[in-house]
Amino acid sequence: MSSPAVVAVTENDLPLERVYHWEKARAGRIFLSQPCGGKPRYWTWAQAVGEARRMAAWMKTQDWEPGSRVAILSKNCAWWIMADIATWMAGHVSVPIYPSLRPESVRQILKHSDARACFVGATDEDETPSDGIPAGVAGITFPTARDRGGAEWDALIRSRAPLEESPRRAPGDLATIIYTSGTTGTPKGVMHRFAAFSHMVAPVSRLLGLTADDRLFSYLPLAHIVERSGTEMLAYTTGAPIAFTEGLETFTDDLHAARPTIFLSVPRLLHKFQQGVFAKIPREKLQMLLGAVVLNRYIKRRILKQLGLDTVRFAACGAAPLPPELLVWFRSLGLELAEGYGMTEILVTHLGLPGNVRPGCVGAALPGVETRFDAGGELLVRSPTNMLGYHKDPQGTAQSFTEDRFFRTGDIACLEEDGQLRIVGRLKDQFKTSKGKYVVPSPIERELAAHPAIEACCLLGASLPSPFAVVVLTRESREDCTGRDGRAALERSLLAHMREVNGRRDPHERLAFLAVVEGPWTIANSLLTPTLKIRRAALEARYERLVGHWGAQNRPILWEERETAPAMQD
Repeated sequence: MSSPAVVAVTENDLPLERVYHWEKARAGRIFLSQPCGGKPRYWTWAQAVGEARRMAAWMKTQDWEPGSRVAILSKNCAWWIMADIATWMAGHVSVPIYPSLRPESVRQILKHSDARACFVGATDEDETPSDGIPAGVAGITFPTARDRGGAEWDALIRSRAPLEESPRRAPGDLATIIYTSGTTGTPKGVMHRFAAFSHMVAPVSRLLGLTADDRLFSYLPLAHIVERSGTEMLAYTTGAPIAFTEGLETFTDDLHAARPTIFLSVPRLLHKFQQGVFAKIPREKLQMLLGAVVLNRYIKRRILKQLGLDTVRFAACGAAPLPPELLVWFRSLGLELAEGYGMTEILVTHLGLPGNVRPGCVGAALPGVETRFDAGGELLVRSPTNMLGYHKDPQGTAQSFTEDRFFRTGDIACLEEDGQLRIVGRLKDQFKTSKGKYVVPSPIERELAAHPAIEACCLLGASLPSPFAVVVLTRESREDCTGRDGRAALERSLLAHMREVNGRRDPHERLAFLAVVEGPWTIANSLLTPTLKIRRAALEARYERLVGHWGAQNRPILWEERETAPAMQD
């Protein structure tokens, strides 16, 4: 099935050309807002692009061959954006790296991409980021970097006059190599051309009516395609300003200060927002208050204002499946929340639009996107936003496309009657029970995650008679069930929920038991990817020694800390 015709993209729509446009058209208007020690620092378009021009001038003196790879290893910040612009101006290719990666993973990406230099800012790791930079790769530190070794951004831009010309990059030129988050193994380097971003962002901005008066808040990793496209590239297209956060400790204050009109999120954060609301107002009481006609609008406005979302006119969620119940709950508060669909390899191809949001679906195809399904139900996509290929992996590239250049997404999906896309699950995630039946985990995990006490869950059970789930509780739920009575009440609630979920599934999909395990699952302990998706293989390895013990208990609800001691002894 095809979407409406592709939106025409000219050279003037390319990211770098849009930057040059706003450098003049909004020269004195704020472009970047960066909290520094609790105080904001601002750059106008002219100032930000001016710093990028100075850095580009320095890069040009390094005698690197055109198209050299330049990495950016940093949390989101103003210098991240300026470094990306400078890299493109100097004729090179940017390689974003997740700030949560360990030095050995950073080193692997820098070597695989043949990076000539690496910008370094604040990261999530306690280890020195420069430990991951191989010899021969130039290091340039942002003012936010903990390790101030190597050349410093401020010193370099003071030493150079700004680049006077405005170099153009062709639509088909390689713009960036984005490494996947490594959900199923070694990250792959996805190559994208400049025009791919324009083909995605231009129609989105037109469909949503976005303008330079909108405001963006950047906190999801810029190394991920959602933030790169939906914040950085959107700013270049529309001229909208970007505000950043200094970290988790100041996130709420920074969000309130930014007052965004466009807000991108992931399911885990939205779930935490909801938990925070319920911690202040119990779910039952909130439902009662929202049912009161007089209080309804006041309560909704107050909740969104406390969350920092009261100025948001469009919010989108991606990177992982969003439980429909959570989507409905936020929309009931008046937040215009929708789901979208995309991958590193194809950018964003589907998006729910205001007035046409269906819970459980990720929207209709954007202009120019063609979709079809193979015999096994795998979603195939052909779009001007499709990647050029995988860096240094021609075989993997060839295997990822059909002969007529449809990309094999690896997702099992279907189309609703109105053309909206429903994602069923990942082909690689499905497993076969000993009964010979395949189970697709994602839909069941989404239903389980709707329970307010569950923070994260993973369905397992390959080669077993029936699947089972391991779940991590929210912090509040763990605190509430410390006593015997509290635990018993939670067990009853979880059991009722599991039975409800089982009642909607085919016999071979029904859970044998639910195991409450010790958390948290984090990026640091390698149980989550940098984009907060679960690493299924890692979780299987972590809990496989306990499966036999759990199954022998013949109880529907089990607890890891109580049940595992005998099984863990060697």
